[in-house]
Amino acid sequence: MFATSSSSVTVPTLVVPHSSTVPPLSTTKTPHNSSNPIVNRRHLLTISISITTPFTQPNSLALPVADARGLFQMPPFRLTNRYFLVRAGESEYESLGIINTNPVAKTSMDSGLSEKGKKQIVRAAFELKAMGACEKGCWIWPSITQRAYQAAEIIASVNGVSRSYIVPEYSFLDARGLGAYEGKNLESVSEVYASDGISTTIKPPPIDDGTPNESVADVFVRVTQLMSILETQYSGDTVIIVSPDSDNLTILQAGLVGLDLRRHRDLSFAPGEVRFVDTKSIPTYKQPASAVYKCYNPPNCN
Repeated sequence: MFATSSSSVTVPTLVVPHSSTVPPLSTTKTPHNSSNPIVNRRHLLTISISITTPFTQPNSLALPVADARGLFQMPPFRLTNRYFLVRAGESEYESLGIINTNPVAKTSMDSGLSEKGKKQIVRAAFELKAMGACEKGCWIWPSITQRAYQAAEIIASVNGVSRSYIVPEYSFLDARGLGAYEGKNLESVSEVYASDGISTTIKPPPIDDGTPNESVADVFVRVTQLMSILETQYSGDTVIIVSPDSDNLTILQAGLVGLDLRRHRDLSFAPGEVRFVDTKSIPTYKQPASAVYKCYNPPNCN
């Protein structure tokens, strides 16, 4: 069910029973006699979402936060869990300077970590250990994309976490689909970010090889749905989200703290970077606000 106000839309929640021993998603089977229809989770939501105005209801309909836990919106009233965001290390494709976002190839070894990427994630794993991320236990949610899952295994090993606490995510954490930019040089992605700075609904040009062409708004819908699942399934836990790319994380972080999604790129994650999610403080942008609109290629700016 959708809960709406005059200026925002709340994302419906996929309710998953909480358990202290939840197995990885890959071990969960749907009964053959289930009456629930099979749906493509990637296209579960096709609605437009606004994050600029907090969710409001008439006083007579207002729900206590504890009672409204099943309804998740950006930015959230509060978070019931502690979150760390991690970008996977450099992939084999990235080491060659090639854009690769087609989900068909996401489990290919070519989408796995390069030697440099492995070293980046080992450093990230020890950084998480120094931050005490898993001192009292944690869940690791990586994209099923090869480099993200490899990163999750390294993080688990360094932090003494059982592999049964690695929960692969099959669609909501896919790398942002860049459409016709697939196979091009990584530097050409700057054209996508130039469009992102204008509108969250501008999509990269399409292509017919199965690579999605996703706008910022498209990614925002699926990372919001991911948070809805996590906030419903767990309570008082630590969750480490491992993404194969930066855009999932920058759009998620911007949404969590209520920042303008057009400027998500200012929060860019380097390969192997780790961040703790603190919704009480707005992250410091990596460049002045004016720079986003005045210049996209600093070396060529006057």
